[in-house]
Amino acid sequence: MALRTVLVADVPSLPDSVYGLSEEMSKPTSFKMPGFSVIGHRGNGMNVLQSSDRRTRGFKENSILSFNSAAKFPIDFIEFDVQVTKDDCPVIFHDDFIYSQENGVVNESRVTDLSLSEFLLYGPQKEAEKIGKTLMRKSKEGQVLKWDVDSDDPLCTLQEAFERVDQSLGFNIELKFDDQIVYEREFLVHVLRTVLQVVFDYAKDRPVIFSSFQPDAAQLVRELQSTYPVYFLTDAGNQMYKDERRNSLEEAIKVCLEGKLQGIVSEVKGVFRNPSAIAKIKESNLSLLTYGKLNNVGEAVYMQYVMGIDGVIVDFVEEISESVTLMMIRPPSPSSPLPSSASKDDVAAIARPEFSQKEIDFLLKLLSQLIQH
Repeated sequence: MALRTVLVADVPSLPDSVYGLSEEMSKPTSFKMPGFSVIGHRGNGMNVLQSSDRRTRGFKENSILSFNSAAKFPIDFIEFDVQVTKDDCPVIFHDDFIYSQENGVVNESRVTDLSLSEFLLYGPQKEAEKIGKTLMRKSKEGQVLKWDVDSDDPLCTLQEAFERVDQSLGFNIELKFDDQIVYEREFLVHVLRTVLQVVFDYAKDRPVIFSSFQPDAAQLVRELQSTYPVYFLTDAGNQMYKDERRNSLEEAIKVCLEGKLQGIVSEVKGVFRNPSAIAKIKESNLSLLTYGKLNNVGEAVYMQYVMGIDGVIVDFVEEISESVTLMMIRPPSPSSPLPSSASKDDVAAIARPEFSQKEIDFLLKLLSQLIQH
């Protein structure tokens, strides 16, 4: 398949919105996920190379193989990270830097400083006769490790994802920027227009939402288009940044209201520590999703459903999607078989549970105490 470098141009005429969003930026708009949504993190889950849990090394994260593996389960979206190469091609990769090793020497390159052809040289190659650069990854502890997984796959572009990933999956496109860099507006517009060009050219009827930890980028992508919903990502105080807009759910609400964004994606512990923010988010007509390790625990996911959260981004896609189905939080999609222990009649018969405010307050207090330890 021939890949083309996307040239930066004015954003083209927008297609009819798949969500019916207003075209008038002066009017606030809202967006709701399709029921309680399960979203595959970087496809079928992120890789943690130093973990003893083999599930974290099953499929290469952010790859076509991982995306299509996630599509086998009853989920609504996959989440993945997009950066733009120096020759203006949106590629899918999480880390700011990419590593390789040659003759015992570790080499480091910033992803956005590479051309598309240079980026695609890392890891396994599409052509069987070619050998790519050994792909390494730097852990949070600073170790540079070989990126070994059970099922590897070549690096890919955003265009390839639209063309080769199961059409049943929506895309949650996280717009990646380096936390340590202060970006000029002109640069952000350049990058975002490049990404939007590919989305407008290839998305067709596929549901798409954008998200970003970079508040200016999140507001700008909303300013540049009104077809697709935009969410602001926040650590919600779990990690502190110089930019105060990134440090709490209250600040995240302000970012969304000022930029007319449709929702917030919060680290889940930030929500459990500050459950009163959920009501403020809902009163602001915003959608709320969460991410984080706790979302790989079925009971924590169920608690979020009870709290009124709209969806969860998870690594253990098979386990959590099955858990959600068994708890009858959401009916399985027509194309997905029910687990053997559930029937269609069971799904129809069980409704959303009812809890008193006192019961919810008690559970939230208990969760808040648990995550302190």
